[in-house]
Amino acid sequence: MTALLARLDAQLDRIPHDLIAALARLGIGTTFLRSGLLKLDGWADGTTLALFRDEYRLPLLPPDLAAPLAMGMELSMPVLLFLGLLTRPAALILLGMTAVIEIFVYPNAFDTHAVWAVALLYLAKFGPGTLSLDALFTRGRSAAAPGSHPRPAAPAPRPVR
Repeated sequence: MTALLARLDAQLDRIPHDLIAALARLGIGTTFLRSGLLKLDGWADGTTLALFRDEYRLPLLPPDLAAPLAMGMELSMPVLLFLGLLTRPAALILLGMTAVIEIFVYPNAFDTHAVWAVALLYLAKFGPGTLSLDALFTRGRSAAAPGSHPRPAAPAPRPVR
């Protein structure tokens, strides 16, 4: 049994961070983009504002400020994630939104919000991977500025054995 688990561990260790990060960026980005598009769709007829006023009832911001702010973040931050541009700040912003949603809007949806948080925390900690504009710009900056040392990517987490 130990040998089987060791072989499984060895195979799983071969999964590249770049693949995991790209899937996390696309998956969580799609979740928030769809929500933003629904808010945009309901903007003209007042549905979005009514949701914030009558159902969400955030204690932090008035509905006429919270609705466009949430919609703007849900439309823009996923685009940054898809491009791998400013990935860590975008992930942290969406993580903050996730916390607000969990605490004030849908506190009974922890299982869903925990999955979102894991993807966003992974991106915030380990970055977007090499398939990203962040990686491209970091390479360009380090080549253009001798003596500058961009922060190396965090190593992939080691599994518990």
